Amino acid sequence: MFTKFESNTEHADTTGQEFLVFTLAAQEYGIDILKVQEIRGYDAQTVTRIANVPSFIKGVTNLRGIIVPIVDMRIKFNLESVEYNHETVVVILNLNSRVVGVVVDGVSDVLMLQQSQVSAAPQFGTAFSTEYLMGIGTLGERMLILVDIEKLMTSEEMALVETAVI
Repeated sequence: MFTKFESNTEHADTTGQEFLVFTLAAQEYGIDILKVQEIRGYDAQTVTRIANVPSFIKGVTNLRGIIVPIVDMRIKFNLESVEYNHETVVVILNLNSRVVGVVVDGVSDVLMLQQSQVSAAPQFGTAFSTEYLMGIGTLGERMLILVDIEKLMTSEEMALVETAVI
């Protein structure tokens, strides 16, 4: 199953950036649309569990001959677990010629955010790391946490994904 989303073209200014909006719990997050390869429905039967990997790695799946690690973003972000349903999807990301899938509660749309709609990520001191946040996007009353998905997925902790599937 592949889902396409139409861009929100409210803003004709080309200095903006497009983000795929996904949800986890009741919060909306945005990731750079250029990193998204495709969106698929989650099917637990196609994910093979691998021993001795962190709990946020659900396993791997075979996507047209490519072995793709699947990361559960709820676990990665320390959110409560939920039962997957028909809205649960896997966003397939292409990150520096590496393909990774992330499980999210759902996707809603693609939004164009202008520079003026993006605020810097808040600083929480050393208690909470914000190195993977690009900022906070606002569109009317909507607030999106903008995630630097490439930085998150290629972090030292996530490098375990590469060793797990090689």
